[in-house]
Amino acid sequence: MRRLLLLGTSIILFLSCSEPGGNVSQSEKNDEIPETVTEFGIDVSELRLEEGVIKKGEFFNNLLMSLGVKSDEVFRLAQSCKGIFDLKKLKVGNSYKAYFTTGTENQELAHLVYQVNRASYVIFSLKDSILVRTFEKELTTRTKIGEVKITNSLWEDVSRSGINIGLASRVEDIYAWSIDFFGLQRGDWFKVVYDEVYIGDEVVDIGTVYSAEFFHAGKRYEAYRFFDSDSSSVQYYNEKGENLKKAFLKAPLKFTRISSGFSYSRRHPVTRTVKPHTGVDYAAPKGTKVHTIGDGVVIQRGWSGGGGNTVKIKHNATYTSAYLHLSGYASGLRVGSRVRQGDLIGYVGSTGLSTGPHLDFRIWKNGVAINPLKMESPPAKEVSKSNIDSFRAAVKEAHFISDSLLSVRYLDTLINKLSIRQ
Repeated sequence: MRRLLLLGTSIILFLSCSEPGGNVSQSEKNDEIPETVTEFGIDVSELRLEEGVIKKGEFFNNLLMSLGVKSDEVFRLAQSCKGIFDLKKLKVGNSYKAYFTTGTENQELAHLVYQVNRASYVIFSLKDSILVRTFEKELTTRTKIGEVKITNSLWEDVSRSGINIGLASRVEDIYAWSIDFFGLQRGDWFKVVYDEVYIGDEVVDIGTVYSAEFFHAGKRYEAYRFFDSDSSSVQYYNEKGENLKKAFLKAPLKFTRISSGFSYSRRHPVTRTVKPHTGVDYAAPKGTKVHTIGDGVVIQRGWSGGGGNTVKIKHNATYTSAYLHLSGYASGLRVGSRVRQGDLIGYVGSTGLSTGPHLDFRIWKNGVAINPLKMESPPAKEVSKSNIDSFRAAVKEAHFISDSLLSVRYLDTLINKLSIRQ
C-alpha cells in the first residue's frame, strides 16, 4: 500500500512539472529571464559592442556618420552637447565604445561612450531620445607611504619599486626649486606620505602628497603640505616653515644631460672659434617643452641670429632669462605677454648655429651674465607668524602619520612572513 502511495505521488509530481503552469526548475528560470548587464548606467544586455579609438583627422561628425548615424541626428547630438562637453576636445588616441541595437535587420547606434580619462566619460544616446550626459567612475583613496632608494634615476627607481610612476612627477614638482634631479647620487633616497587613487582595485592616479623627506648629497630636505590662511594658498614648507618654492625654478625643462656649461673660453661647435658661452646647454629631444623659470614679461620673441628662435623674459629689476635655439613658441606668446613661473614658452629645437637639439639657457643679474647652475634663488613667502603654531602642530601630525604607516607596513610584512613559514 505504501509503495502505491509513493508511486501515485511521483506520477502527480511528474504531471504537474510537465503541464503548462507547473513548477519550473531554477536553471530553467535563469534561461527564460536574461541577466541584466549594466555599463555606464546603460542596460547593454541586448546591445552589440564595437570598440575603437579616435584617429588623426577624425572629428565628432565623421565619427558618428561612420557609425551609421544620420546627419540630422548628428546635428541634434552636437546641439545637446552645449554646456556638457566641448566636442573640440576629442583627443586622438582616446577610446570609445559604440553600442548597437540587435534583433533587427538594420542595427542602429544606440549609445556612444567616449572616454575623457580613466574616470570620466561622455555618453551620447540615440536609443529612445537624443541625450548627452557625463558618467564618472567611483574613485576611492588610500593613504600610503612610499620609500625609494636611488640607484640610477628618479623615474627608473620609482618604477622599479612598484609605486605608481606618477609619484616621480609629484616629487619633482615639490622639490623643483631645491634639488637638481639630474645630479642625484647613488644612495640618495626619499620617503613620501601620499594618497593613491583607485577605481575598484586599480591604481589610476596619485592624489594628495602630505609630506616628504628627501636625502640628497648628504643633506636632508623635508616638505610638509600646509594651508596658510593669511595667503589663502597651499604650499610645501620645510620644518622651519620656509617655503620650498623659490623665485626661480632650478631648470626650465626636463633634459637628458648638460652638453655644455658656462664658460668664458669655449670653442664653438659650429664656428670652431674660442669665445665666451655665458649660458648652459641642456641636451633634450626636439619638441621637449620649455618653461619659464619665474614670473615676468616677455621682452623678446623671435629670431636672434646664431641663437635661432629665442624668448627673453624680464623677471624683475634684477633678473632676466633667455631661451635659445627653440623649434617653436607657445601658442599666444608674444612680446609683452605676462608669464607665470612654470608656464610653457616654447619647444626645444636646433635653430640658429647649432649641431643638434638643445636649449641654450641664459641668466643676467643686473645686466651681467651669471652661471644659471650657481644662481641662488630667493625663497617665496614663508608660513605667516599668525599660523606658525598651527604649522608646527601639522608637522607633528605628519610625523605621527608617517610612523603609524611604517608600523602597519612592518606588521603586515611580519604576518606575511609568518604565514609563509607555516
